Amino acid sequence: MTDTAPPHVLIIGGGFGGLWATRALASAPVRVTLVDRTNHHLFQPLLYQVAMAGLSSPDIAAPLRHILRRQRNVTVRMDVAREIDVAQRRVRFDADALAYDYLVVASGARHAYFGHDDWARHAPGLKTLDDALYIRRHMLEAFEAAERAVDPREQAEWLDFVIIGGGPTGVELAGTLAEIARHALPREFRRSDPRRSQIHLVEAGPRVLASMPEVLSVRARRQLERLGVSVHLGKAVTAIDARGVDLGGERIDARTVIWAAGVAASPLGAQLGAECDRAGRVRVAPDLSLPTHPEVFVVGDLATVAQDGKPVPGVAPAAKQMGAHAAAMIRERIAGRPTRAFRYRDYGNLATVGRMAAVVDLGRVRFSGAPAWFFWLWAHVFFLIGFRNRLVVMAEWIWSYFTYQRHARIILGRRDEP
Repeated sequence: MTDTAPPHVLIIGGGFGGLWATRALASAPVRVTLVDRTNHHLFQPLLYQVAMAGLSSPDIAAPLRHILRRQRNVTVRMDVAREIDVAQRRVRFDADALAYDYLVVASGARHAYFGHDDWARHAPGLKTLDDALYIRRHMLEAFEAAERAVDPREQAEWLDFVIIGGGPTGVELAGTLAEIARHALPREFRRSDPRRSQIHLVEAGPRVLASMPEVLSVRARRQLERLGVSVHLGKAVTAIDARGVDLGGERIDARTVIWAAGVAASPLGAQLGAECDRAGRVRVAPDLSLPTHPEVFVVGDLATVAQDGKPVPGVAPAAKQMGAHAAAMIRERIAGRPTRAFRYRDYGNLATVGRMAAVVDLGRVRFSGAPAWFFWLWAHVFFLIGFRNRLVVMAEWIWSYFTYQRHARIILGRRDEP
């Protein structure tokens, strides 16, 4: 740190943690560089809506440069971090290397296939807009292939879908896909009947939405089953191929499989020289810094933080709070004041199952069904970035509610085969 130049804060990752850290430094006497491998901030809680053709990509994403255009102390850079040297305080990117005085690593998580990375070829996960567009194309092409199929067995395979993982993403995908098959598509096909689709949700644990109270998990499962989803609990996947999945001695034939079962931390965490847990998340000090390098902070899905004997969940509100806290602690360090421990405020947990069906856990208040769905709708629209996004999403949902139509059903991109 020099006397002539303001401290340089380098932030890796433009997700919730990185963006909230950047915003919290708006009036600080620092120079900020925000680096992300994409040019946009993504509202991940609604990513499944893009995958299921309910929303278009710009509805849930906004360019980082546009979001931060009025913050004069920020430079936005689209690049990929390759190597972090905490001893030299430098990060190597594809283009060049940048030195820093303070570093915030918010590079998030990626798919985890529990040692079976070959499954990724047949069961794509959902983390980015590219993932969502790929899954959407794969899903829509399955209905098209069923329309072309002559053999009844082949047609049934194209009309059957398997979603692996009973967390919020898996539940939301399964419920939405069931609505598409039952309501949005039937009158548009002549040789096949999308209503014959079988949607399978596979969960290795004893219940879906395991992070929620058991009573809400039971309600969510019942709501899924009312939509026509077959819920398989206590079933671990043992194999995945192009024609379906194996669950021990049970086989489900399906040409479309979606992975929503597990995540692993970004590989950048292993380069920080700190202890990591089994998922690759970095064990940080109470103030979210590295124990041996107090100028480095780790936030979001890359950090493992315990509070009251329980891990802080890897959800968007936690990432936002971590990012803001890291920025506040950088301010404290610059001012020569002691830092304080991070404290997560849990505002509740919610997930949608389908049209007019959701579950909400606000601690002492728990509810489900239509009231929960309206609460979920309000919460997600409220937290979208940008007035245009809120307006478009609300209009799309109102239209879909009354018509069941999904106008983002455009197949884009190249097919996998030549």
